[in-house]
Amino acid sequence: MVIARKIAYNVLVSSVSKIFSTVLALVSIGLITRYLGKDGFGNYATVLAFLSFFASVIDLGLYHISTREISREGADEEKIMGNIFTLRILSALAVFLLSPLIIIVFAYTTAYSRDVLMGIAVVAASLVFSSSYQVLNGVFQKNLAMDKVAVGELLGKVIQVVVVILAVKFNWGFIWVVSSLLFNMIASFLIIFLWSKKYIRFSLKLDFSYWKEFLRESLPVGIGSMVVFVYFKIDTILLSLMKSGADVGIYNAAYKVLENITFFPSMVIGLMLPVMSNTVFSDKNRFLDISNKTFKFFVLMVVPLIVGTLFLAEGIIALIGGGEFAASAQVLRILVFALASIFFGVFFNNILIAANLQKKLMMVWSTAAIFNVVLNLMFIPNFSYLAAAFVSVGTEFLVAAFSGYLVFKEVKYLPQMENFPAIFLSGFLMAGFLFLFRSANFFLLALGSAAVYFVSLWLFRAVKASEITSLISKEGVKKYEEIP
Repeated sequence: MVIARKIAYNVLVSSVSKIFSTVLALVSIGLITRYLGKDGFGNYATVLAFLSFFASVIDLGLYHISTREISREGADEEKIMGNIFTLRILSALAVFLLSPLIIIVFAYTTAYSRDVLMGIAVVAASLVFSSSYQVLNGVFQKNLAMDKVAVGELLGKVIQVVVVILAVKFNWGFIWVVSSLLFNMIASFLIIFLWSKKYIRFSLKLDFSYWKEFLRESLPVGIGSMVVFVYFKIDTILLSLMKSGADVGIYNAAYKVLENITFFPSMVIGLMLPVMSNTVFSDKNRFLDISNKTFKFFVLMVVPLIVGTLFLAEGIIALIGGGEFAASAQVLRILVFALASIFFGVFFNNILIAANLQKKLMMVWSTAAIFNVVLNLMFIPNFSYLAAAFVSVGTEFLVAAFSGYLVFKEVKYLPQMENFPAIFLSGFLMAGFLFLFRSANFFLLALGSAAVYFVSLWLFRAVKASEITSLISKEGVKKYEEIP
């Protein structure tokens, strides 16, 4: 199967799996918000923020750099993955063993409840499994088999939702709700680990000289991940320290919508990263072609996301959290612009990684982290979750703009896209439909506006037939070759 058709198949299967995973995640959030209320959900969001913190600490840049390295021609995959998998397990176990000390420190220095402290211990345990399977993603990316990862994560999400349903039905309490994450990660790890055996058979390796060499390359990305945590999740922790659990809950009811969509740009770029890494130096025309198509695809997705959210925010929040979280609609309207920036930030960041320019990203991420922390400390005390939302928008825009500038300067790449006016006009017509029929049923509005947008794209020929057939037909993919 040629590379373009593999990508098309992976995008299709991964998208369907991820859509179902997102639906399950939103169902889970709906159950949790109604069961725990604003304060309880705020505590739950705080615990998840610590999960992100732990994940950033143990990242070490292993995932991105191992994906790049095994995509190189002649790479010794068994050596690379054996060593990287061992490194990841050891780093995750280290965080898990240190978590009791972290809990003790927060018990004496903050007003966190016992539930929050116990929840932190649970997510530290879940990280051992989630981080272990995530480092295997590089194997699936290299073999264009990310559909299997998506299915494995979907099955894990099903188990999580079942545990949440049982916890709510039988009133098992906060800790069981958090523990649903642990069951999810264990299931996903087992499924994905077993599937990885189809592509590579490796054993744990302790090659310290290789570790030293690899970490020299990966640590800038790993440190960057910690910095990314600061600008992506520190707002929730700062809110939890300076405001009530209810404020954290209102902010995160909207933020969870954003989080459950950000998988999409990461998934698409995850599929493209091996191709970009393989062509950025050796086949510039092919690199430009696939990068431009990816950029255009992101624009096509961002336009309806912004338009739809601006008009349908109340309905979205009502579905997720109910009437108690009505204030989250205003937050969601702000955060959708952060989501738009994330699409393009992910795009440019991964081009820099593909071009071995991950050290340049440190400037981007460090600047964004400082910007985020300083502004949140300044404005959260007076403006609470609204300040956090606006700061998130500014931070993500800064990341996208700064990394885009670096791509232009260092890689000499500037996105080229045809028919942008047609895409913009399609979004305008979608907005007109939503405005004219704004009193209609939420689901009819959502489906009808999506139909208006995509029909308009077709009528205005914003997307060429050749751009579709290049992914699904034999004639359209002749120009592509198999990955070596």
